[in-house]
Amino acid sequence: MILPKEVYKYHVDAMKEVTKERLKAVTSILVSQPKPENDNSPYYHLAERYNVKVDFRPFIEVQAIDSKEFRKQKINILDHSAVIFTSRNAVDHFFNICKDLKVDVPADMKYFCISEQTANYLQKYIVIRKRKIFTGTRTPAELIEVLSKHKDEKFLFPCSNIRKDDIPNYLATNGFDHSEAILYKTVASDLSDLADISYDVIAFFSPSGINSLFVNFPEFKQNSTRIATFGPTTAQAAIDADLLVDIEAPLPEAPSMTGAIEVYIKKLGN
Repeated sequence: MILPKEVYKYHVDAMKEVTKERLKAVTSILVSQPKPENDNSPYYHLAERYNVKVDFRPFIEVQAIDSKEFRKQKINILDHSAVIFTSRNAVDHFFNICKDLKVDVPADMKYFCISEQTANYLQKYIVIRKRKIFTGTRTPAELIEVLSKHKDEKFLFPCSNIRKDDIPNYLATNGFDHSEAILYKTVASDLSDLADISYDVIAFFSPSGINSLFVNFPEFKQNSTRIATFGPTTAQAAIDADLLVDIEAPLPEAPSMTGAIEVYIKKLGN
């Protein structure tokens, strides 16, 4: 990952402060996400391969807004001809609010999904083979390319109170007819039971996870704890919180968090 110059300078300066204590072998990892449902998760392979304890704990929770709060946004779902989904959470909360409001989504509604996985998830609520569904490959930029070919639609963008700017900024700056509907909130989980527990590595995947750490533990001191981050925005959030980022993902040779952690463990000679 190529970091901005000011971030890179921070890392150069910070690495001068690295001590032998920070370079000790990794024996425990806390992953700030839910425990994988699949027993074949690469985290389990990592734990077995290097005799490392790996625990999972979501640092953030998603809470639905109720129909009363939604109505305050003065958005009529049926005024729109297409819906943009960037996550499974968006899918769930869109159809749940429709149910609460007794809104029957028309069969000719079009769906624009950030990935095939998100598109396939729609079958939880609709018969997807009978609907018009358009997909990107994986990233907002790829979905934007798909959206650019459908400028005549009136789009609804269901999202959280915390979301990335890529898609809404593109819609606004390019004159798309669209509405942004906040259907759920991302809030810090209660982590009070972790107060007296320490880990060699804590892995973060979003700025919200970093925020949750300090909401729960305002006086958190990093000391010898290594911080792993996924993506430049998460790394920047950690740095803004005066944390030293030891493990950055994705790497050219390791596109996943587990891969980046493994590269780090190998360097330490676990």
